[in-house]
Amino acid sequence: MTMHRDETYHTTVLLHEGVDALNLKPGGVYVDVTLGAAGHTKYLLSQLDADAKVFGFDQDKDAIKHAPKDPRFTLCQSNFQFLLRFMKAYKVEQVDGILADLGVSGHHFDAPERGFSFRFDAPLDMRMNQSQEVSAKDVLNTYEEQELKMLFKRYGESSLAGKLARSIVQARAVKAIERTGELVKLAEQCIPERKVKGELAKIFQAIRIEVNQELDVLRQLLEDAAKILKPGGRLVVLSYHSLEDRMVKHFLRSGNFDDRAEKDIYGNVNRPLDPIGKVITPSKEEIERNPRARSAKMRIGEKR
Repeated sequence: MTMHRDETYHTTVLLHEGVDALNLKPGGVYVDVTLGAAGHTKYLLSQLDADAKVFGFDQDKDAIKHAPKDPRFTLCQSNFQFLLRFMKAYKVEQVDGILADLGVSGHHFDAPERGFSFRFDAPLDMRMNQSQEVSAKDVLNTYEEQELKMLFKRYGESSLAGKLARSIVQARAVKAIERTGELVKLAEQCIPERKVKGELAKIFQAIRIEVNQELDVLRQLLEDAAKILKPGGRLVVLSYHSLEDRMVKHFLRSGNFDDRAEKDIYGNVNRPLDPIGKVITPSKEEIERNPRARSAKMRIGEKR
């Protein structure tokens, strides 16, 4: 198994596995809703015939530079929450497969100015779409203490949510919190030394999810995929933290996000997509080559 790599941008996780899980039809219509470095998209195009169509979504101006130059490919410069709107505009009623590689690219973590990583002192940004108004700075300086507590608890699953929220509110009363380094110093005062790295990861994850409304957008994608996939069409989702993976697992298993299966009179679960196989994770070899792949989980759903 090999991986596509753009040395300056991002290493694609589960490259072949992700595309192959779509159960490709050579002349089909496919959507990569997370273009990124276009690793999955380029491999997908290499497996399709001349009459196939592939649409790629991304709202990040850096990612868009990697869009393939291929007559079969159409770039949708937007968040994938508008999947159905774009498909309607391009007169596409149904698609054969949808691939979503969620989370943050290696480029985002390694670009200090984007503010996604606690490894660098940088402006508090974390916006995937840099034209949107709300940034991490806005969240930290305008949310009430209880809102921040719930944010860190819900999206970061942090046991120190209340303590950190209180420290942030006290600090910003003196001076606005504008840089990642300032947030790191505040957090370090609340976190036992042995837990600093892990808790910082949770905190930054929580803020990023809130800034980009990631779980709301994922919920929309799952519901939209159920509407636009052809019978037998596949949805493939790669997630990188438990909150995303849980949503995907519940939707595929139960057809809803509460994981409450409703059955018909024959005992069959009423769900639009059937889960295919078990969760797939990267091999030890892939993780050795790309440590950021270690948290990836891939799930597959097929339209009834």
